[in-house]
Amino acid sequence: MSVEIIDGTTITNFVEDEEAFSTSVSDLFAQLDTDKDGFLSYTEMVKELQRLRVMETHFGVDVKRDPEEVARVYESLFVQFDHDMNGRVDKNEFKKETKKMLLAMANGLGSLPVQMALEHDSLLLKAVKREYSCAAASANNNLLAAA
Repeated sequence: MSVEIIDGTTITNFVEDEEAFSTSVSDLFAQLDTDKDGFLSYTEMVKELQRLRVMETHFGVDVKRDPEEVARVYESLFVQFDHDMNGRVDKNEFKKETKKMLLAMANGLGSLPVQMALEHDSLLLKAVKREYSCAAASANNNLLAAA
């Protein structure tokens, strides 16, 4: 886990960088596709949601939820990704929905930076690292131009 400063622009720039975003989403998809069939099943998606503790915490505090409520939320999230309703999520569906969710987060954050604890392999941390890399490259270019 890493504590980072992030804002909506960081996320938006990451999503708009087609190469960085596509590579990161493909890597995440491959990690989640445990049976390596090229699709994410409900079971594979739920494992990730459980790992992220989507329903088990409220602002970092553990909460006890009704198991039926948790199941309904996980099912609705899966359906959100499964655009063609065939019971599995392909890489294209995963990428499109991930992009929509990240842009919604960016919109919610706006331009005010916030401090967040980010998982070491999360897309949000990859967005922050991309921003650091771009800032460093820009600083180097400015130094070279001034010399």
